[in-house]
Amino acid sequence: MPNLNSFSLSLDHDLFAQKLINTKNLLIIQDLDGVCMGLVKNPLNRIIDYGYVEATRKLAGHFFVLTNGEHIGTFGVNSIVEKASSKANVSDTNYIPGLAAGGIQWQDTHGNISYPGVMESELIFLTKIPLFFRERLKSFCHEHASFLSSEVVEDALDAVVLDNLVSPTVNLNTFFSLLESQPKIYIKLQESVQDIMTELFAQAKTQNLDDSFFVHYAPNLGRNEQGMEIMRPATMSDSGTTDFQFMLRGAVKEAGVLYLLNNYYFLRTGKYPLGEDFSPRQVSFQHDELLNLIDDNFPPEDMPMIMGVGDTVNSQSATKDGKKVFLRGGSDRNFLQLIQDIGKRYNTDNIITYVDSSQGEVKNRRPIKVSSVDGTLSVVEGVGHPEDTEDPLNVNLVFAQGHQQYCQFFSNIADNWHGKT
Repeated sequence: MPNLNSFSLSLDHDLFAQKLINTKNLLIIQDLDGVCMGLVKNPLNRIIDYGYVEATRKLAGHFFVLTNGEHIGTFGVNSIVEKASSKANVSDTNYIPGLAAGGIQWQDTHGNISYPGVMESELIFLTKIPLFFRERLKSFCHEHASFLSSEVVEDALDAVVLDNLVSPTVNLNTFFSLLESQPKIYIKLQESVQDIMTELFAQAKTQNLDDSFFVHYAPNLGRNEQGMEIMRPATMSDSGTTDFQFMLRGAVKEAGVLYLLNNYYFLRTGKYPLGEDFSPRQVSFQHDELLNLIDDNFPPEDMPMIMGVGDTVNSQSATKDGKKVFLRGGSDRNFLQLIQDIGKRYNTDNIITYVDSSQGEVKNRRPIKVSSVDGTLSVVEGVGHPEDTEDPLNVNLVFAQGHQQYCQFFSNIADNWHGKT
């Protein structure tokens, strides 16, 4: 069988399934929203197929999620799983194991939660933020969108302000719909939310929490020279960045990959290469430094073949110093790039998988374009800008029909995987 990491934008799901099923030393690291459930304007309306959740149990120890959402709380995935299990008449709910809140909220399959490396003072500060978000957004509506009734605003805020425990979030999708006929107001709202985040940094500094937090923008345009994420500005027809997550430093997915590998090696060998108390907050998010840390600590004989799965990867053209450049971003890009490069260093044929989530209610994803030539389907336009031919991230496998197609593929792997004992 050829090396699958040499493929680009393949639709040959059967070929990849055959390789995964026959690989015992396997690790799947997967995003959640848009990958195993559809994207919706109101996160409270998300639905997950409990058959998929049960499939994750069959890959216990070889499958973990890595998401910027959270497991617990009003907007957590656990409540969605519980609703699905109740509908399926399951008495013993199986939870989805892995890292949430970007990489610092750990959960096992029984729903036990821990926060590696997080201080109590940081948690206390975060608890006050959702109310602050709500008050500031309500003031914005009163000043700039008085045509919205108080009832409409209150209902919108219920969907927009996500009271996540360790990643309080403003999700503007509902306001984007409400302000569809007033795009200039929406653009101003996006800018206002960015200002709100700046205010929070100032407040954190007064409490000696200068270096505790950062803002994750989704979607984004990559990072600037200081390592901070770049907001994707809204336009008259594009919502741009819709999710503004006030997060703990270290809660970046690429650092989470090291945490998951550390845990995987323990399950396989009984030893933690980075120590039992390792936290994603202990490492740099610089790509080369993470790779070198893996090189120095993880024995090659136990390195698994890794499949990384995400739905948020993009690139956008811009002009810098009179020349066209491409800003490459997306919440999943960096962790997928790290997995790709681990595969190259360890020769483990790692697979980068992309699920097209553009069919959902959220309209800021570039759709995959597929055409048929002599009855054979192929991707003619991929995940980034069509002119960005030097993107270092090579997506090997594509699910152009979205999360349901991927979930069927995943269940097939789980049902037939040869690593089951």
